[in-house]
Amino acid sequence: MKIKDAIRTLLFKGKLQNNNQLYTIWGEKLDPEHVLEEYPRPQLIRDNFTILNGYWKYCITKELTMPAHFDGEILVPFSPESVLSGVNRQLKPGEILWYERSLTINKKQRDKHCILHFGAVDQRCEVFINHKKVGGHSGGYLPFSVDITKKLKDGTNLLSLKVADDSETSYHSRGKQKLARGGMFYTAQSGIWQTVWMEWVPDLYINLLKITPKIEDSAILIEINLNNNFNSEKVEDPLFQIYIYEEEKLIQSMDSRIPVMTVPLKNFKYWSPENPFLYTMILTVGKDRVKSYFAMRKIEIKKDKNNIARIYLNNEPYFQNGLLDQGYWPDGLYTAPSDEAMIFDIQKAKELGFNMLRKHIKIEPLRWYYHCDRMGMLVWQDIVNGGEDYNTLFVGYLPTLFPKLAAHIKDKHYYLFGRRNEAGRQEWSVECRETVKHLYNSPSIVVWVPFNEGWGQFDAVKAYELIKEIDSTRLIDHASGWFDQGIGDFESIHNYFHPLQSSYKKRPIIFSEFGGYACYIAEHSYSWQVYGYRIYLTKEDFDEAYQKLYRKEIEKLKISGLSAVVYTQLTDVEDEVNGLLTYDRKVCKVNTINISH
Repeated sequence: MKIKDAIRTLLFKGKLQNNNQLYTIWGEKLDPEHVLEEYPRPQLIRDNFTILNGYWKYCITKELTMPAHFDGEILVPFSPESVLSGVNRQLKPGEILWYERSLTINKKQRDKHCILHFGAVDQRCEVFINHKKVGGHSGGYLPFSVDITKKLKDGTNLLSLKVADDSETSYHSRGKQKLARGGMFYTAQSGIWQTVWMEWVPDLYINLLKITPKIEDSAILIEINLNNNFNSEKVEDPLFQIYIYEEEKLIQSMDSRIPVMTVPLKNFKYWSPENPFLYTMILTVGKDRVKSYFAMRKIEIKKDKNNIARIYLNNEPYFQNGLLDQGYWPDGLYTAPSDEAMIFDIQKAKELGFNMLRKHIKIEPLRWYYHCDRMGMLVWQDIVNGGEDYNTLFVGYLPTLFPKLAAHIKDKHYYLFGRRNEAGRQEWSVECRETVKHLYNSPSIVVWVPFNEGWGQFDAVKAYELIKEIDSTRLIDHASGWFDQGIGDFESIHNYFHPLQSSYKKRPIIFSEFGGYACYIAEHSYSWQVYGYRIYLTKEDFDEAYQKLYRKEIEKLKISGLSAVVYTQLTDVEDEVNGLLTYDRKVCKVNTINISH
């Protein structure tokens, strides 16, 4: 039976449904009174905090003025497009999404500041306290904070948010969101999609940490950034104190009058997927006290004993076997229904034999990276793409059919890549810089991926240099897939249609995307559409082809120079049914593979 005939047969029998709303087990048992209550910032923890997730009032209007009435309630931090939000309505370009909730302040604390934190709001927003604007932010993937102390009063206050989202109709970064979803592009979402929370801090407080392992020096470099309100005339030479613990045992401490300290660590333990050892750290300055963690690990390119360039982890060649991870959920879209749901994805990937996840064109909440850090999962982090409409023939079909030709095309031709707008290029560069700074301390991240398959690509050489300037401790896949500009740390290949090949190059060879085999599981699929690169009708056939791909081809290519692979993909996503897990995470289609590193 032909594939199309088989699909039609299933459809006729009623086993395929279009837009079948799926739920994960965590979404099914979600308690609206207790939504994502964990501390959102594991490397800068304070005791005094309040999670503001839960039911807020909302409405969608075309008016720019604050509404007098609201449409109903929305469950924050789920976007209105998601079923878990209780709204299930798409915000269109030109519309305004309004949020409101009360904040009860028993008594403002003297010499303390109330900081309001947003994990992420897509795409542009303004923040109001008691109808007075206190701040705003542009960019749907990065966190921001606002000091709301001056606008607060004792008793009941109103917190309001005004949100607009252009989705793919602008040059703003958008990932794989699309208003008319389909194929490899997914439901566009908007508004608050990560935890909202507030905390009280003293006048002088730690705003940011930068933690750099210095392997050759057997030390850790700690750089402390204090809040913008810090006035050196009021506090002279603040005393910084650091305490480092190996499990529960204090192994090192240091005092300093300057916020940059190199702390020696004798006989340190390496971090790796097999031994994800984390050191605990307590830092104090003045009345501020925070808890953090770090790890000692090193990633680099070196030649092996056969003179082949390979990826080295902690001074040893290390084959990275990864999965493409889109970070979408059928019930929460960008937002995982719970902390346990995020843990499940990472743990399942490890159980299936993988030691790396490529986080594809999305920035996760910091807790996701924390779980990768503590569980031992390497991460390749994509920078979120932007730009105007891409020419599908140019960025998709041309490099797929003629990969050697694409390798000679320069990305200075902005019009070909949807990058005519200078403001859009500048905005992406700022967000790239902020992304690297935001995630810098996570030891699991070993590779940055600024551009993918030419989507919004421009000046990739400059992007490579920009990232290296901020972070020289990690590797960079400067143009994942194609349109290689000859500078990145890898020969980066996407191959879904041609025979897999690997031969010695000056740079390590990686398959940064491959596979994409599809298997439709009717009761656990989002729609009747089937998107994938090779279709199998049963789990048994799917698993057999998948196992053969690794045993017969990948193992052979490792010998000839292949250094890393990223199989597409961890889970199904809407029309895409090429996941190892179904979209609802209830069915695993394959058995474990054993790939040596």
